[in-house]
Amino acid sequence: MSRSHGRRANQLRPVTITRGFIRHAEGSCLIACGATQVICTATVEESQPRWMRQQHPDRGWITAEYGMLPRATSERTAREATRGKQSGRTLEIQRLIGRSLRAVADLDKLGRRTIWIDCDVIQADGGTRTASITGAFVALMDACRTLSEQNKIKELPIMDSVAAVSCGLLDGTPMLDLDYQEDSACDTDMNFVMTGKGGFVEIQGTAEGGPFNRTEFDAMATLAEEGIRQLIGIQNKAFLKAAAGGE
Repeated sequence: MSRSHGRRANQLRPVTITRGFIRHAEGSCLIACGATQVICTATVEESQPRWMRQQHPDRGWITAEYGMLPRATSERTAREATRGKQSGRTLEIQRLIGRSLRAVADLDKLGRRTIWIDCDVIQADGGTRTASITGAFVALMDACRTLSEQNKIKELPIMDSVAAVSCGLLDGTPMLDLDYQEDSACDTDMNFVMTGKGGFVEIQGTAEGGPFNRTEFDAMATLAEEGIRQLIGIQNKAFLKAAAGGE
């Protein structure tokens, strides 16, 4: 199978991050990973979740919601609001996004507030959850900087960066950053979430065909580490562009 964009097995799809994509949000970006495009916004709410108020009265919270537009895919998918409930897949992905961001945040420094992250897939070609996490971190960082500029927090509550990427085995070959065609045909599908310091936040892996072995897992993990280093570099370039007046 020839790869999209003529890629090598260890090569990411072209990635772009456009910050400030939604003017009303405290933080936002449009992330494009190949043909997959996700709008990520961060909204600051000056209150805690009710369940936190007694146990952690001065701690903040970061949570996420995820959704796909009806024509993000090749066929129309009904809005989940119309169906009256979210699918298990949607719930699992938005919990993953929230966990990934909280892993690199100091919630005590955030203070008595909630940051809502919304990830809306406008076009899907594989890797929507990993693109959402990578873009969501950019939106979160910008929202925290907004709070700092407004003198609502003393220091940024972000301890490290975080990004995510998919890997898979296709005909026995480890491949980085699967598009939809590759994801549909692969023998093993994995998602890796990692921090800028190289720590693993979450690893999701499924053998679609036969089981994978330790050697194959290590090969995919190595690909993921290099891919996430590149993604964090792209995040940093987006931040530096703004600091240099590039926006």
